[in-house]
Amino acid sequence: MIVEVEKQGQNIIVRLQGELDLCTAEEFKRVVEANLETRGVKNMILNLAGVPFIDSSGLGAILGRYKNIQERGGKLVAVELVPTVKRIFELSGLPKIIALYDEEAQAVVNI
Repeated sequence: MIVEVEKQGQNIIVRLQGELDLCTAEEFKRVVEANLETRGVKNMILNLAGVPFIDSSGLGAILGRYKNIQERGGKLVAVELVPTVKRIFELSGLPKIIALYDEEAQAVVNI
């Protein structure tokens, strides 16, 4: 898995490439947590355009980051989900707490 992080004001945009599963969830958590510690970061936009598959470990990793961000008064949103990953999100109920957007630009405006 490749994790790219870009800071834009109070937001970090995290772009993932590859599967988010048991084998990669720890790396995702480590990189995100390190970047959330950056001064002034409040919100996270998670771009999943390059993620073809996510399992329960990946969902748990996202949910854990959501809780950390929420405790700081911030928001976590997800963007550009491929249909299979969007379906997994829907089945898990994550869209009830994590807003989904079609494009990064929409998320930046609405976060």
